[in-house]
Formats: sequence, structure tokens, C-alpha cells
Amino acid sequence: MQTNIEAAEHLNGNGTDVKVFSFSDIERATNRFSLENKIGEGGFGVVYKGILPDGEEIAVKRRSKGSKQGFEEFKNETTLNARLQHVNLLRVLGFCNDKEEQMLVYEYMPNKSLQFHLFDPTKQHLLDWRQRVCIIEGVTQGLIYLQEYSRLTVIHRDLKASNILLDHEMKPKISDFGMARPFKKDEHEENASKLVGTYGYIPPEYVEKGLCSIKSDVYSFGVLLLQIISGKRISSLYGVSNDLNLLEYAYMLWKQGKGMEFVDYSLDDTSSPCKLMRCLQIALLCVQKYAEDRPSMLEVYLMLRNESNFIASPKQPAYSNVGNEEALKFIQRPEICSRNETTMSPVWGR
Repeated sequence: MQTNIEAAEHLNGNGTDVKVFSFSDIERATNRFSLENKIGEGGFGVVYKGILPDGEEIAVKRRSKGSKQGFEEFKNETTLNARLQHVNLLRVLGFCNDKEEQMLVYEYMPNKSLQFHLFDPTKQHLLDWRQRVCIIEGVTQGLIYLQEYSRLTVIHRDLKASNILLDHEMKPKISDFGMARPFKKDEHEENASKLVGTYGYIPPEYVEKGLCSIKSDVYSFGVLLLQIISGKRISSLYGVSNDLNLLEYAYMLWKQGKGMEFVDYSLDDTSSPCKLMRCLQIALLCVQKYAEDRPSMLEVYLMLRNESNFIASPKQPAYSNVGNEEALKFIQRPEICSRNETTMSPVWGR
């Protein structure tokens, strides 16, 4: 196990400049990790709110003893996130690797996650269409930066509603880079040694062949976009007989010209039907079965911004019962991926 000093030397030697916190620093900031300060929990561990001596609010992610995510994920998130600077990426302020504890310190996001608002009937009405458009565009900008404009091409590999955090103005920040994969600019895809991610957000080429590319995040973005439009979970079934997954249901309504039936009922009449249907069509293009049929995030941005541009008609989406039954059965096996929209990492070795 590395000490704080050894970890700091390694991380700062990789071009990062992050603050090193001692265990006592974090303990004081979080009031000894009190339950009152607990604000969340994930695959890495529990997240606490803290206040530094200068009054700055922070979020502290403390690795649980039984977590399957270890020092590699801890190091990956710290080194990557500290090197990535964008308004729509959550900022890592520092870390603690002291007294056999591993903790990450982030800027504090007072409005929690997109998932917190989107799937709660008592809160989703607070996300009006203007705010949802802002979130869609912010996530799009963050992904474009990761794929096109950062020093490395970065694939997040676990993009989902719970990993989109909202600041005091409800602006989105992509978080949780523990499973992110950096590429050199001339690389385009790789065969992953193990499958990571969350049920429903993983594209078929990654599940079936282990192929990981920027189009993997495009697929996850498409699922997320469908959820933002509809307020529906990926883990539920829909339709008259409750036998359609979210992608199938969206595609069926779009094909029938009934796309507005897919839209979140909490959105009021001031929402733009044309913009909504354009977002639905873009989302369906992002979740195509074959990676080459999906647009790049730059193309997604242009389609979102220029409403006069022509958009291609999407084909049947991935994991559809028609013509892809084996793949659908495969991803629904509970030992392969989680069905409660929580991360499984790793889920199998190849």
C-alpha cells in the first residue's frame, strides 16, 4: 500500500497537481464521517459532505473496505480527472492515502445527481425543458472535450444519470472517472481485458467482443438522452404488454409518429415538440446496434444546435427483441450486469 507521500509523488509525476490531505484533515472536515454528512454511496464507497477550515465545501468519496474498486481505480480517477479541465467535468481537488484509507476529494455539488431528480415523481417536475436542454448540451460539451480536445482521448465507460452531478445553478458535470480509459490521439478502439460499466448503458460490441471506443460513450449518451426526455428508467419494461425495453419502446413510438407519448408527462405545454422529437431521433441514432451507424459527439452537437439540418432516420436500436434475441437475453443475465443501475466493475474477465 502506498503512503500519501509515495502516492503524491506518483500522481504529480504524471503531470497532475492535486492537494494531498491527511486522514485527520478529512476526519475534521466531515465531522468524523458522521451520518448527517453522508450524501451518497456507490461502487467505490460512501460519499460525505465536508467543510475545510477556509469554509470551502467539499465532497469526500471514501473507499469501502469491501469495495472491488482498488488503488488502480483510485489512481486512475485522480490522475485523469486532475489533468482534465472543463466546466462540465467534476473537479478533483485532492486525495488522501493515509492510515490504510483511500479517499478522493471533489468540489461539492449541492443539487446532487441527475438521477436524484429525474426518476423521482416528486422532483422530476422541477426539471423543466429549459433545464433539461442545458443538461443535455452540457453533457455533450463535456464528452466532446474528452473525445476531441483534451490532451488524451478519454472514454468514460460508465456514463449514466447517477454520474451526472448538478451544481448550484443545475449545470451538469460528468463525474466518476475510476473506470475511464485514456487513448493516444491516433488510437480509436481497443479490446478490453474485462467488461466494466452498468446494465443498459453498455453497447453490444463491448458486451459481445470487448471492443471499446468513443462510440461506446456515444451509445451511453443516447440511453441517457432517452431518459432525460422521458424520465424513464432503463431497467423497466414498457408498452401495452410491458414487454419492451426503453430503446424498443422509444423506437416503436417514433416509427408510429407517436413520439410525444414517450415524453415525460411532467413537462408542460411550453416545451418545444419539434425540439423534443429531434432529441428523440438523435438519441435513437446514438443507440444503433453497430458503432459505425452512430454519430460522433461533434455531429450530435451540430444536430442539437442546428435544427434546420437534416437528420438520418435511425434503424432498429441495439438489444431489440426482433432479430437480436440472443444479445438481449445475454445482457439480461443478472450475473453479468446489474439491473438496479449501479456499477459493476469488473463483471467478468476475458
